[in-house]
Amino acid sequence: MKTEQFVMAYGVEHDRLRAILPEGFVSLRPVLRINAEIRDGRTGYVEFNTAVEKSGFRGWLNIGHWDDVPFTRSGRTVVFSTDFLEISFTGVGVEGSCPAEKDNDGCLFFDESSGGWRLREPEVITANKEFCDCEFMWKFAEGDARGVSLGRTLPAHPEKATHTYPQEDFTAENAAAIPCRQVLGAYMVKI
Repeated sequence: MKTEQFVMAYGVEHDRLRAILPEGFVSLRPVLRINAEIRDGRTGYVEFNTAVEKSGFRGWLNIGHWDDVPFTRSGRTVVFSTDFLEISFTGVGVEGSCPAEKDNDGCLFFDESSGGWRLREPEVITANKEFCDCEFMWKFAEGDARGVSLGRTLPAHPEKATHTYPQEDFTAENAAAIPCRQVLGAYMVKI
């Protein structure tokens, strides 16, 4: 299967992110990540993740994922658009290697049938990535996160807890309501 993968990460308030994590998970850094894919040139897919640790596992925790996501192309721009999310990636013609994730044991997805977490192993990607300009907007509710990239990749560092928010359900809607501080970077890669 030929896949075009589009990845964007954005920074958020770490304490707000901690307040939605399921019991036992610890946030590694104040980042939410949107991965979008075009599979076989015709099927759109989007997932929403955050970096976590639990019982020796260090990787990504899936907040939500959606199949059959509509997308369009116009020149170097690809737009994924649903009633709850609009995100665009525009290739800028600058290539580099895929980012190394030292703490990526894979991605955990909640399995409704078993009531537990299932692991999707990390993909080994050797192809170069192309950096992208990116713009996104969550549309679950008025005031949801939105952001625009600055044309460079920015780091995300763990933050000490300074405020305790009430615990909320671990849902895409609650995660999307956490304001975007800044888009940290975006790229696309063909695998």
